[in-house]
Amino acid sequence: MPFGPNVGEFLAWMYYGGGLELAREMFGKYNVHNIPCGIIPAEASGWFRKEIKTVEDMKGLKMRFYGLGAKVMAKLGVATQLLAPGDIFQALQLGTIDATEFSSPAMDLKFGFYQVAKFYYFPGWHQQTTFLDLYINKKKWESLSDSHKAILELACGDNVRDMIAEGEAIQWKAIKEMRDKGGVQIKTWSKEVLAAMNKAWGEVVAEESKSPTFQKVWASYTQFRKDYAVWKDLGYLK
Repeated sequence: MPFGPNVGEFLAWMYYGGGLELAREMFGKYNVHNIPCGIIPAEASGWFRKEIKTVEDMKGLKMRFYGLGAKVMAKLGVATQLLAPGDIFQALQLGTIDATEFSSPAMDLKFGFYQVAKFYYFPGWHQQTTFLDLYINKKKWESLSDSHKAILELACGDNVRDMIAEGEAIQWKAIKEMRDKGGVQIKTWSKEVLAAMNKAWGEVVAEESKSPTFQKVWASYTQFRKDYAVWKDLGYLK
């Protein structure tokens, strides 16, 4: 979710703010039972073959982008397309695309994007959290014993814990390796660029809200974030 919450806040909404109930309502229509089974921290914002200083610099860029964030970038003049992970490196190398977003630094390192694109941008405004589910045929799920259901739920819960811990522990190593050995220039978006992205995101939300399902989830999500801010603003260092 562009400009969404971090891992802790997202988990709070999912488990105690109505998110999981909404997800199961939607998946249930397709005879699917979902169990939260993994979550990873923020992604990087993306790899660029040239430095981006202003919103104007983005216009006309060809960029691999995914999901709702792609709709935001399109409003800023970026020509977005979705490529399979294994096709991204070659597309960057050949100049078929000018930039790409993909995942966190640790995952990006493995794909070698730093070899052909030297400008690496943060923060990952488009995907502050990545949530993974285990999908089970609903009728099969309902046929399981309570003990077997508990085993799956506990295993997934432990996987969530492990992915959070590992995901937070390994990013700095990847960043240092790409910066110090790969010659990557680490960049952060200016307030002006982030503001333009956020404004475009507001336009995307208005368009997506024509869907009753999106509107229902968005209402739950935004109300929880508003309420959570009371605690967030008081309890955490700025």
